[in-house]
Amino acid sequence: MNNELILESAFDKIKAYIRANNDESKPVIDFKTPADLSKVINFGIAKNGVSETEFLDLLDKYLEYSVKTGNKQFLNQLYAGFNFPAFIGEVFSVLANTSMYTYEVAPVATRIETEMIRLMNSYTGYANGDGIFLSGGSNANLIAMFSARNRILPESRKDGYDRTEKLTAFVNEHAHYSFGTAANVLGIGTKNVIKIKTDTEGRMIPSELEAAILLAIAEGKKPFFVAATCATTMQAAYDPIDAIADITEKYGIWLHADGAYGGSLILSDTHRHLMKGIERTDSFTWDPHKLMNIPLICSAILVKKAGTLQQNITDINTDYIYHDIDEIEDLGKKSIQCGRKVDAVKLWFAWKYFGVEGYRDRIDNLIDMAEYAEEIVMSQPQLMLNSKRQSFAVCFQYIPKNKQTNVNDFNLAVREALRKTGKSIVNFGYNGSDLVIRFVAANGELNKADIDRFFSNFIAEAESLENA
Repeated sequence: MNNELILESAFDKIKAYIRANNDESKPVIDFKTPADLSKVINFGIAKNGVSETEFLDLLDKYLEYSVKTGNKQFLNQLYAGFNFPAFIGEVFSVLANTSMYTYEVAPVATRIETEMIRLMNSYTGYANGDGIFLSGGSNANLIAMFSARNRILPESRKDGYDRTEKLTAFVNEHAHYSFGTAANVLGIGTKNVIKIKTDTEGRMIPSELEAAILLAIAEGKKPFFVAATCATTMQAAYDPIDAIADITEKYGIWLHADGAYGGSLILSDTHRHLMKGIERTDSFTWDPHKLMNIPLICSAILVKKAGTLQQNITDINTDYIYHDIDEIEDLGKKSIQCGRKVDAVKLWFAWKYFGVEGYRDRIDNLIDMAEYAEEIVMSQPQLMLNSKRQSFAVCFQYIPKNKQTNVNDFNLAVREALRKTGKSIVNFGYNGSDLVIRFVAANGELNKADIDRFFSNFIAEAESLENA
């Protein structure tokens, strides 16, 4: 094959794809069922390779039938949008194809990751902090719980976890499922992750947390970890960190803040009060691939005390990797991964491009767009706000005129019709027994016209189904 010709053609396709993201006439997806998709793309691997023409055709089809997450009507996940400088950073990272374990093989990337961790810690207030990029928020939450276990039971690093210790963790009842996974992986057990009741706005109730801790102690258990959530998955609610920190400090418990979704709010001068007390936490999960629109994956775990992460790792005697020739920190020594993708570089390029104030404004715009979406819901007679907006998410329902219509089924039907036509993709979930539509403002380029278009699409589809 002529690789230069393929590269030129690939760049043309990339430019066309970027332009299409901003074309309102283009659907979010050209939906196909798995069976139909198999008819237009041959997913099998043949004995001999494909021709140049076939290879270029596969590139076209991959982009044609994938979800266009850069389209402003993609409102489905906690990430969205196309970040041009971060995309360029990703391309160059892959082009260099290095790994993040040593300065020797990744000198520029090592310095960049070190600077990004320093900058991120300047927002958390971790004056002597540390951190590392890893493979997602779930992994970051695992490392936080791992670090907490090793602090309370330092001998467990080599001796293993003794179940008679009965370690117990506490999380918001709407916390991410990754905490249960972490407890499973660490041998603590999912039943020892206690879910704490929340108020009507989805925030952990501090008095309920203290009562649960006292009950665990009375039962001979050892509370060791509390996770405050910075934006729950459905309501985007922020737990009261300051009040929770009063309790964890009282009982000597590790306090983690899961900001995988909403951690980027820390960049906003106007709204960061929702994370008041973050400097009192012991660790913090932050996913720039969500509200900062960095291409997946870009996630970090930050810790308050330098040395914590390396202390987690035992017996680093691999002199075939770590030569200690240069007087500089090899980041692999504080990671449970050996080979590790270069993820900090794309964040660095984006932060360089937009600047501190630029990213602050992008986060503020997301809140503005969520507020605007809330106003539309409250102004439309057939739309009902299901719960008070907390930050980036607006949960609502369309109430059919026919009172005999099942509201849950109807809203799901509207959502599915929009998704399969590619007009708009928005997610749903349950608030109690109510199936609610969850609008998320996550694309930093959103404007009011995009929000208007979504609600116009949604209401038109709902009215069409009502009149069918």
